[in-house]
Amino acid sequence: MEETVQRIEPARLEDVAEPISDALAELSASSAVLGAKLHPRTAANLADLVRIMNTYYSNLIEGHNTRPRDIERALAGEFDKDQERRNLQVEAAAHVRLQGEIDRLAAEGQLPEPASLDFLRWLHAEFYRDADEAMLRIRGADREFLMVPGRWRSQPEHDVTVGRHQPPSSDRVEAFMEHFASRYRFQRTGKAARILAIPAAHHRFNYIHPFPDGNGRVSRLMSHAMAHEAGIAAHGLWSISRGLARGLESRGDYKRMMDHADMPRQGDRDGRGNLSMRALADFTLWFLRVCIDQVSFMSSLFDLNQLARRLQRFVQRYDLKPEAFRLLEEALLRGEFDRGEASRIAGLPERTARRVFTEVLELGLLASDTPKGPVSLRFPVDTLDELFPKLFPET
Repeated sequence: MEETVQRIEPARLEDVAEPISDALAELSASSAVLGAKLHPRTAANLADLVRIMNTYYSNLIEGHNTRPRDIERALAGEFDKDQERRNLQVEAAAHVRLQGEIDRLAAEGQLPEPASLDFLRWLHAEFYRDADEAMLRIRGADREFLMVPGRWRSQPEHDVTVGRHQPPSSDRVEAFMEHFASRYRFQRTGKAARILAIPAAHHRFNYIHPFPDGNGRVSRLMSHAMAHEAGIAAHGLWSISRGLARGLESRGDYKRMMDHADMPRQGDRDGRGNLSMRALADFTLWFLRVCIDQVSFMSSLFDLNQLARRLQRFVQRYDLKPEAFRLLEEALLRGEFDRGEASRIAGLPERTARRVFTEVLELGLLASDTPKGPVSLRFPVDTLDELFPKLFPET
C-alpha cells in the first residue's frame, strides 16, 4: 500500500485558540521593538554574535558541546588537530556562514520561499559544502553509505527510524516534500498565518526526515528564514535554537514536545488528518512561547542603556582609563567613528588618547573592516561573560 502524503496532515491549524492568538500578538509586538533603538551598525555586529550563539545551541541540541571560543577560532580558519573536534568546528563555521547568508538575503529582500524544495536542498548542500568524506559517511547497524549533500533520501538503505518514529519510506520522500512545500508556501499569506506556519513546518519537516542526516540543523535554519519572512526575526537579533535547547521548563522540553506532536489523531474531534490537531496546537503554543521568551531575553541584553552600563563596568573591571568608556559609548550610539576622532571623543591629549584607543583595540571591543577604516563596537567571545551574562551556559 502506497504511503499517502496526507500522513503529515493536519499541516496547519484550522482554528486558532485564544492562548495561541495572544501569543501571536505578543511575539509580533515584542520582536518589532527588539533592537529598535540600536544603531544599524551596532545591531549588525550584535547579529554576528547571535549567529555564534545560534550555532552553539544548535550543536548542543545535536549533543555536541562546541564552545563559543572553538566556533570563533573556526571562523578565523583555526581548526583543532583532533579530527572529531575539527569536524565539529567545520559544521559550526558552516552554520554561522549559512545563517549569515540567510540574514543577508533577507535584508536585501532576496530570500526565497523558506519551505521551497530548492531552498531546503540548498541549505543542506551549503551546510555540508566543506565536509570531508568521513563527515558524510552514514553508518547504521546493517548499512553504510555516503550521503550526497542536497539530496533527499531516495534509496532503501536510506530508510531510518528516529526514536519511536518511523519517517516515510525513502522512495516517497520527494512526494512528501512536494506536499510540504505546497502546504507551507508563504506567498499570498498574511503575517499571522506565516508565524503560525513556523512551528508546524518545523515539526512536519523533521517528521518527514527528508535527508539521511542534518535534518535538525536544516529545520532550525529554515525556521530562522521563515521568521525573517514572517517579520519577526528582528534583523537576526534573536535565536530559536537557544530557546529549543533550553526549553521553558527543562532541556528535555524540545524532544518531549516534538514526540507529542507525532501523536496520531485521537477520535473524531481531533481534526481530520492522520496526526493529532490538538497535539499540533499544543506544540504551536509551546513553540511560540519559546520564541517570546527568547525575544524578551535578547531585548533585556540588547537594551541600549543596560548595554552601556555593562560596557562601563567592563572598563572599570579591566582597570582601563574611564575615558575608554567614552570611546565605547560613542561607537554604541553612532555605530562607528573615524580613528582621528579618538582624542576629541575621549577628551584627552592626542598621545594619551591614542594609548587608550590602542588598549581598547587590543581587547577587541573596537575594530574596523580595513586597517585604517572607521571603528565599530565588537563583541569578542572572551568578553561575553561580562557583557552578555547568561547568553551561554559557560564561555
